Amino acid sequence: MTHYTFKSLVLSGIVATSTLTASTALAQEYQWTFQTSAQAGDNFFPIEETWAERVNELSDGRIEITVVPVGTVVAHNETLDAVGAGILQGHITDPSYFSGKDPAFAMLGNLVGAWSAPEQMFDYMENGGGKELFNELVNPYGLQFLGASATGVEAFLSTVPIYGVDDLEGIKMRAPEGMVQEVFAAAGASPVNLPGSEVYTSLEKGVIDAADYTVFSTNHAQGMHEFAKYPLYPGFHSMPVIEVSINKEIYDGLPEDLQTILNESVSVFARDMVSQLDEQNEVAVAEAMADPDITVINWSDEERARFRGIAKSQWANWAERSEMAGKAYESVTAYLTKAGLLVD
Repeated sequence: MTHYTFKSLVLSGIVATSTLTASTALAQEYQWTFQTSAQAGDNFFPIEETWAERVNELSDGRIEITVVPVGTVVAHNETLDAVGAGILQGHITDPSYFSGKDPAFAMLGNLVGAWSAPEQMFDYMENGGGKELFNELVNPYGLQFLGASATGVEAFLSTVPIYGVDDLEGIKMRAPEGMVQEVFAAAGASPVNLPGSEVYTSLEKGVIDAADYTVFSTNHAQGMHEFAKYPLYPGFHSMPVIEVSINKEIYDGLPEDLQTILNESVSVFARDMVSQLDEQNEVAVAEAMADPDITVINWSDEERARFRGIAKSQWANWAERSEMAGKAYESVTAYLTKAGLLVD
């Protein structure tokens, strides 16, 4: 399949054509393409396809959404521009990909240490002002934010027992550059840059003691616990948001009943994804706990709150990088404090 960059599509005039096509389709039937950041073989890609099927059913066939894998139309970090221009009608993606446009995308997309469970993030989005703030961020780019899901809080791999913040001191760990590294460094760890493809061999050879990688079931399936025998679950640090947004011009032109269907369907989709991936994690955790050589560690609420307190200092640094990042910082910290999830 031919891959185009957003720039090449603009230069070829496809942007204008696609916008016209979207407007024409809007007057007849609603046929849209949403690009996801997932690969076709990822375990959550079928869940996203099921969401599109549900929208079709709820709208009595008036809306037909085709979900295509990452890179099908544009690169993973170009969907924001492509949706705003009408090349794509929507996307299902990690907002952190767009942090180069505004650091607020990183803060709302994966605020390290903020969430210990998806339901906390869902409540913030739905009842804590998160959805309104996200739309304030994406509306200028021509998008309407419908809602957010998540793959769940990522587990943490470790070759040594880590029962709380104090045990992070001196731990040599793999972490993505940016906010993740800054937060763990503030907590006393020694983060290093490593691609995900090198995590297994680095744990095996003792190059690192621990790693921020992905969810427990994926870690387990890849055999990480052969060396990292002290996994932390549920995780305490990273829970990437999966944003679902649509072209704003299209959304604004929809009748109210279809707008309602889209918004409510994303809420159901979000919980479907979490539920199904939780089931996979539970199976993997049960297998790990049955192994006498593996110790699954669950941090206390107090230690999770301590880590958030440390993370908050780094959030504050990011808050100074743009006006919207500052608004995100104030909004999320106010919610966490009110919910009793954050201590200084």
